[in-house]
Amino acid sequence: MERVKAKKHLGQHFLKDLRIAESTAAALTGHMNTTHVVEVGPGMGVLTDFLLLKQDIFLTLIELDQESIRYLVQKYPKLEPQIRHEDFLKANLQELQPHPLAIVGNFPYNISSQLFFKALENRDCVTEVVGMLQKEVAQRLAAPKGSRTYGILSVLLQAFYVVEYLFEVPPEVFVPPPKVQSAVIRARRNGVQALDCDEKLFVRVVKQAFSTRRKTLRNALKPMGLSEELKSDPQLDLRAEQLDVSEFISLTNKIQASWNQ
Repeated sequence: MERVKAKKHLGQHFLKDLRIAESTAAALTGHMNTTHVVEVGPGMGVLTDFLLLKQDIFLTLIELDQESIRYLVQKYPKLEPQIRHEDFLKANLQELQPHPLAIVGNFPYNISSQLFFKALENRDCVTEVVGMLQKEVAQRLAAPKGSRTYGILSVLLQAFYVVEYLFEVPPEVFVPPPKVQSAVIRARRNGVQALDCDEKLFVRVVKQAFSTRRKTLRNALKPMGLSEELKSDPQLDLRAEQLDVSEFISLTNKIQASWNQ
């Protein structure tokens, strides 16, 4: 079979190092007894080969590139019913059965952040995500509070997932080599079913707090109409990057309480 040509507009960089593909597949833990694995952007199946070595998993491949689809169908004829030609970001994960799901892949750099937002939206069925993405994005997702890379997506993802930065991947193991470093992370669902606050308000508070991250929370959150009493709260002397998930939950409840007074 002829190799698939990497397409720049799809952010394709095909992995050629089998050891890295093996390590990425091995990073899947079957968290919460998950047996349905969804591979995003399998390309020519370098990672797929190692996923197929795992016993007792049901594998679904989601690929946007038509040329890759043709290649995969030829390479894995028995898998054809589970090879889906669609945009993962538009896929209905609730329709993919059985539940729950684990998501894995050498993710296209241009959709990696949106992919994790998609996992968050479907956190009731997505128990684990293992993926290779741009190093800076991976660092941001796994960053602890106090880190300069800690931001909005760090907080929102870590509210519902335990995120681990696993290992780094150099450009030369891809065809074509990207201009950036890559890294593999793992996000596993924690035990939180619902936050102990208004979740929509929580998202608003986090986004507003980081909108001017160099300012104190007192100044960053001014557009939210803080009460005079809340303005004197010492927590508002801090900057957004100094608060972890539980502290953002506490702040969200304080803001809501001040509005209800």
